[in-house]
Amino acid sequence: MQRTMLTSRLLRQDCTCKVARSFRRSLATAGNQRLPKPFNEANLHYAQSSPERKGLEEALKKLRSQLPVSVPSIRNGKEVASSGSDQLSQHMPAEHANVLAKYTAATKEDVSAVIEAALKAKQEWADMPFFDRAAIFLRAAELVSSKYRFEIMAATMLGQGKNAWQAEIDAAAELADFYRFNVSFAQDIYDRQPTINAPGHAGRTDWRPLEGFVYAISPFNFTAIGGNLISGPALMGNTVVWKPSPSSVYASHLVYKILLEAGLPPNVIQIVNGDAEMITQTVFDHPRFAALNFTGSSDVFRHLYHKAAEGVASKKYGDFPRMVAETSGKNFHLIHSSADVSNAVKHTMRASFEYSGQKCSACSRVYLAKSQADAFLTELKQHMSETKMGDPEDFKNFLGPVINRPAFDRVTKIIKTANEDSRLERIAGGNYDDSKGYYIEPTAYVSNTLDHHLFDQELFGPVLIIYVYEDAEFESLLAKIDAQGGGFALTGSIFANDPQAIRKAENQLRYAAGNFYTNCKTTGAVIGQQSFGGARGSGTNDKAGSADSLRRFTSPRTLKEEFNRLDSVLYPSNL
Repeated sequence: MQRTMLTSRLLRQDCTCKVARSFRRSLATAGNQRLPKPFNEANLHYAQSSPERKGLEEALKKLRSQLPVSVPSIRNGKEVASSGSDQLSQHMPAEHANVLAKYTAATKEDVSAVIEAALKAKQEWADMPFFDRAAIFLRAAELVSSKYRFEIMAATMLGQGKNAWQAEIDAAAELADFYRFNVSFAQDIYDRQPTINAPGHAGRTDWRPLEGFVYAISPFNFTAIGGNLISGPALMGNTVVWKPSPSSVYASHLVYKILLEAGLPPNVIQIVNGDAEMITQTVFDHPRFAALNFTGSSDVFRHLYHKAAEGVASKKYGDFPRMVAETSGKNFHLIHSSADVSNAVKHTMRASFEYSGQKCSACSRVYLAKSQADAFLTELKQHMSETKMGDPEDFKNFLGPVINRPAFDRVTKIIKTANEDSRLERIAGGNYDDSKGYYIEPTAYVSNTLDHHLFDQELFGPVLIIYVYEDAEFESLLAKIDAQGGGFALTGSIFANDPQAIRKAENQLRYAAGNFYTNCKTTGAVIGQQSFGGARGSGTNDKAGSADSLRRFTSPRTLKEEFNRLDSVLYPSNL
């Protein structure tokens, strides 16, 4: 018995020594390693008869043949098949009677086990050399942009109602961009070391991960956002518990599957699906809850912020949890008298109605110079009448359905009320149909008053409100634009060719938007080119797509070593 115990102990020691030697070798040979420079994934265009269209059509056909797909739970890196009468369903917004995926909801015991598994996996993951952690996400970027490109796009199209172009820029290009650029941003952070040391002294910064675990909550509208919310904290050495939207369960599962295939160790990132309130309560009750990484509704984030504050007040947590969020927007286009009208109309069409306005950056209020009003509104109505809406799998359709029944009911209620409002003139749209999918026509109103509540209400649907202002009122209007918007400050744009007007708008609307554009729509920030995020009620403005957001998931330690000796207790002035 003693010999068996001794042998077992020696084997464990030998294994530990081998790991330690391997770890030391990897550090000894690392030198000053540099990871590859990031780049933006080139967009494919899916023109008729193109190879990429054929590949996507085949992926859609294959996915349809498998419906409903079964999304397994993954525990300790192994799949646990979904089964039983308590399974939940993700329906297709374009065909709400059809189920895309079935999955099993996590129990409270499941969530607690996931948290403990994350904490257990944390040390080994944090000790892994950065180059090795980074390589996992770089491999994942290649898998997204090649092997899984059409598969994850098909999942996003059927599950979240995106057309081919919207799925391409999201689930393929932006997801790959997040993985590549986050690696570069992380290296930038690790490279931030003291630049000055006194003679005989040396200092350095240890960019530690947070001491507990990170909780990520992702929305339905961007598959890539989920990939970013989990990859940034994990890359910095944290372990992550991930709660995706129930309307993006299958696409999120594919994101996770890709990371595991790229070499992500078990339990570093774990998905939990099911009751959001129960999952969140279980997470927030844990003393090692270290950070929230959130994208979604401003009201939901306020609620979560309050729950975390209660935990802080009761001294529940070991640290003050980091609260990182990008939330709602009430975004604007300001059309100056010097604007290129046709260009402004086209940008407004895309910003307001692509993906049925279901982007936090979507334009939903326009301030239009009177001298440009007739031309702008005429062309806008023309484009709105020609734009096709329908099944995302039909490549000719510019926009598809809204995501689900609650979204459909909320937006159509706004339209019904607006259609009967004497202060509003409906210039296009206003119709809707939920017989097959949740379809709402792109709809636009001109308000005869600047004080209409729709200039402050987040719509998150294909509805636009316009106010025509006197050209001479441009400067005084800027203060009103800043004050409106429901307390949000996410994105905004000015369309003008007058440099003085552009500069006045930039200056006076400095806090009205975290992303401000000139002669460009409010949607479409590109990773590495425009970091993204807003303040006020639009979030914590930690700028997704930059090193700033990754920095929030570190807890730096400053180290100093002296090589010389202290010869005396007394100062020269004491002598």
